[in-house]
Amino acid sequence: MAGLEKPSHGTVKINGRSIGKMNEHQLAIFRQKNVGFVFQSYNLIPTMTALENVSLPLTFRGLSKRIRERRSASMLEAVGLKTHLRHKPTQMSGGQQQRVGIARAFVSNPPIVFADEPTGNLDSQTTLDIMELIIGIARTNHQTLIIVTHDSEVARYADRIIYIRDGRITENN
Repeated sequence: MAGLEKPSHGTVKINGRSIGKMNEHQLAIFRQKNVGFVFQSYNLIPTMTALENVSLPLTFRGLSKRIRERRSASMLEAVGLKTHLRHKPTQMSGGQQQRVGIARAFVSNPPIVFADEPTGNLDSQTTLDIMELIIGIARTNHQTLIIVTHDSEVARYADRIIYIRDGRITENN
């Protein structure tokens, strides 16, 4: 759905544009402008601080360093990491690393955020905290949040649930 792979059949359209018909360059620009990603394994760059990791997507938008850092610091504060701006991933817990990943996904205010098992590596209390956080940010900013999960507790946060088994939709409610 995010255009990371071409559909084997069918069509994926976002805002009337067919993702499958875009070339790699068009897809990269489309994702840059329209999509944020929250990954299960955080995918933070270990040599970069939290602030630098969150600022990274804004770099590709041509924003000045001052603006990137201001927006990133604000987003890190929003996810409860105001005091961790200069921390590197190895200096943070799993929940803190996931908050950095969330801040990175939302910092450019994309219309769509994909979250792939966003709580898969977290304990049950942190899972609840993270879900409340990403749902709250997406609703506040009127963003579409698409969550892929095997966790029924996480799925309960969704307005709509689509079950897929072996590549086929089995239930849509």
